Amino acid sequence: MSTARTATARTPRLAGPTAVLAAVLALTACSPGTGPGDRTTDGTRETTMADEPAKNGTGEVRTDLEPLTKRFSALGAPVAATWLSGTVGDEGVPGPTTYWIDAVVRLDPAVAQTLADETAPQETTEVPAVVDDLRGDLPDGPLLAGDALDARFAESGFVATAYLDVDDATVVLVSLGE
Repeated sequence: MSTARTATARTPRLAGPTAVLAAVLALTACSPGTGPGDRTTDGTRETTMADEPAKNGTGEVRTDLEPLTKRFSALGAPVAATWLSGTVGDEGVPGPTTYWIDAVVRLDPAVAQTLADETAPQETTEVPAVVDDLRGDLPDGPLLAGDALDARFAESGFVATAYLDVDDATVVLVSLGE
């Protein structure tokens, strides 16, 4: 079964401040004529995005692991990582700051297999929406994705879309947080 998430963003089930953040981002990025009530033929709720909010950052490609492992415990003790981060949206607009992290993380193969076994993700044809500097680091695939896998990386005030390549023991994270 192939899961395609290329042109739409799934509406995650969230609670607390993270839910408010996700709702604000979704509502501000929706194209005219779409809304939270739009449904697909399989009954799931999806919202079409006109444009992703702008990812602002220094452009510094990082390889240190500690900032990632302290935010995402599901990574275990990763082997290596390439990642970038920054803030989302118009820096001139007052209000709370939303942070983004895009990461390609090489996992211990046992951790990758455990994530696959415990979350039962499905194969996807979607290409992770990482910043351009990480595109060359994306695994060849096949990539697996799903709500339970995403939930493993929803912690420390972050929500994430995760893509797992079990054969390459790599996870790609596209995450937003407070």
